[in-house]
Amino acid sequence: QVQLVESGGGLVQTGGSLRLSCAASGRTFSYYAMGWFRQAPGKEREFVAAISSSGVSTYFADSVEGRFTISRDNGKNMGYLQIDSLIPEDTAVYYCAASRRWLRVSVKDYDYWGQGTQVTVSS
Repeated sequence: QVQLVESGGGLVQTGGSLRLSCAASGRTFSYYAMGWFRQAPGKEREFVAAISSSGVSTYFADSVEGRFTISRDNGKNMGYLQIDSLIPEDTAVYYCAASRRWLRVSVKDYDYWGQGTQVTVSS
């Protein structure tokens, strides 16, 4: 089992930035690729970004590439999502997730999930 807890969400104005954190505990975090997803009201949960277990490789959804940065610190069992140039369309609950397989963009391919953190962008 891997337990994940997100933090760092909040209310920001358009153009602002946030850094989301994902604290992991339980089984060795460094064995898992990590992904970030988001879910806006009335919409399905969508893939945002992923990082390999070592942290060497990253992958982003087209809608966020260039504005989002994903990173991890395996020594601290932490994952991060830096969000810059926020726009109202980024408003959603953001979830971190862990997968035993790399480069997965589907919700069903992730084994463990956090409870989510709300990001709200005002115009």
